[in-house]
Amino acid sequence: MDRRGIHTATIKNSLFLTSTPLPERLKGEYYCPIMFLPTTRSEMDQLGWDACDVILVSGDSYIDSPFIGAAVIGKVLQNAGYRVGIIAQPDVHSADDITRLGEPLLFWGVTGGCIDSMVANYTATLKKRRNDDYTPGGVNDRRPDRAVIVYTNLIRRFFKATRPIVLGGIEASLRRVTHYDYWSDRLRAPILFDSKADYLLYGMAEQSILEFANRLHDGLDVEDMRGLCCLAKAAPEGYLTLPSFEECVNDPETFTRMFHTFYVNNDPITARGLVQQKGDRYLVHNPPAPYPDTTAMDGFHKLEYTRDQHPYYAARGEVKALETIRFAVSTHRGCYGECNFCSIAVHEGRTVRWRSQESILREIKQLTLHPEFKGYIQDVGGPTANMYGFECSKKLLKGCCDDKRCLHPDICHVMKVDHTPQVNLLREIRKIKGIKKVFVASGIRYDMVLHDKKSGQEYLEEIANHHVSGQLKVAPEHTDPKVLGLMGKPGNASLLEFKRRFDTASAQAGKKQFLTYYFIAAYPGCSDREMHALRNFTSQKLHIHPEQVQVFTPLPSTYASVMYYTEKNPFTGERLFVEKSLSRKARQKQIVTAK
Repeated sequence: MDRRGIHTATIKNSLFLTSTPLPERLKGEYYCPIMFLPTTRSEMDQLGWDACDVILVSGDSYIDSPFIGAAVIGKVLQNAGYRVGIIAQPDVHSADDITRLGEPLLFWGVTGGCIDSMVANYTATLKKRRNDDYTPGGVNDRRPDRAVIVYTNLIRRFFKATRPIVLGGIEASLRRVTHYDYWSDRLRAPILFDSKADYLLYGMAEQSILEFANRLHDGLDVEDMRGLCCLAKAAPEGYLTLPSFEECVNDPETFTRMFHTFYVNNDPITARGLVQQKGDRYLVHNPPAPYPDTTAMDGFHKLEYTRDQHPYYAARGEVKALETIRFAVSTHRGCYGECNFCSIAVHEGRTVRWRSQESILREIKQLTLHPEFKGYIQDVGGPTANMYGFECSKKLLKGCCDDKRCLHPDICHVMKVDHTPQVNLLREIRKIKGIKKVFVASGIRYDMVLHDKKSGQEYLEEIANHHVSGQLKVAPEHTDPKVLGLMGKPGNASLLEFKRRFDTASAQAGKKQFLTYYFIAAYPGCSDREMHALRNFTSQKLHIHPEQVQVFTPLPSTYASVMYYTEKNPFTGERLFVEKSLSRKARQKQIVTAK
């Protein structure tokens, strides 16, 4: 037993492994199905645990995968010696699920899951979704609306004076300050005011959660931790004061000003602490935690995962998400694209961090030995596939610029786009024994490919020759110059040039391949006129009839949600047309998709 109480001997004898048989050793390496985190009392008994140090509660079914935040957090804590249990999608109407592991000795961790619960539960036109890719059987009947609030209340209901409750994951992270909530069509206060949680760890919190656990274990305060939010009765000294919740509600321009201050204080190098008042209490928003470096990211991915659904939940049915993540590999995180409708910049950050090539190759070699592996890697990428392995040298030293962006309206001259690291990585992956095909399924920034005079064309030809499953995803999102500007997306010229080059590369490879285009309808600034123009452009220039068109959803803590709420361009103050009728939003989509 180590200093944190975990019974290391019983882990090796645990019965809760994957149900698939072990293959023979291959060249000294083998697939090792490490145990799941316990989710039932009987599993705890087999491990010899009288209690868990930490219990995680998630809005997703328990999938033990490096793509599932709760699983990663659990494995990081377990690797440090903590006894971690997990309760997935608990029944919120009874004590049966939430009490089955007892009470943790250190803290509860609560997440809505990999997708915001309101996005998971409702379409952009506010219709209830029938399906959920992270729920057994695929039926959307286990994830409550505003899951982190509901789960926190559930814990408090059955454990009155319990250990601290800390929120994490994208649902909490994007609601950590005053934000526009599309589903109630109003501004909502920072989520710590609405929930009964004690703390919130925002962003990708592997390092933060470990520091949090260590401090609690050692009896130390946590309130000054970077990457942490909490409530206080007084504002701390030296922090930037955001306009209060009440001031934001009373004046949309004040809300916009608040969001600007919040947005530019998300870089670990430059950010200051923030404080926001509501009533007689204050949200204390500490500066972001430092980003993990390559060594740290390699360490997270060196932890072993079953890449399967826990048997307790698998008995209720399969989860569709496993189809795309079981044999996919994450190479990096963060995105400097900063599309105004996207939440990645606020959650993962505007600085890209990546794993070493050695770490990625090691993971793929292990995947080839998985009993269910058929030779196909479903994806090698990140939020944007072709941001692997390079960053702005100035940003790495001094932090993100406040007055300009890396890629919009044009690619900054300081950003030395270089696809060489990913080209080399893909070539090394193809050499691995047992690999039949490696797909690049994550989206590609085609403007970056064209900008890279050194290796952009080589990368495009590499993709066209080896890494396309018939169709390559690109996301122009629109074709109208004004709407594209409001989105923060590149113009049509780069799209058409990329299409020309991709078509040529595919023809030279002797392959019949196509681009799949993703578009958005009813974005702020977009009317029926712009959608008719989009349809004409796609027909005349792209020679397609678009099928991948989604109605815009204003995600919390994005500039697009500020546009939607205020009906103004937050950068210029210009009035915007914003379609708010649900039926007319659907009509905008139909303008493009109707046969």
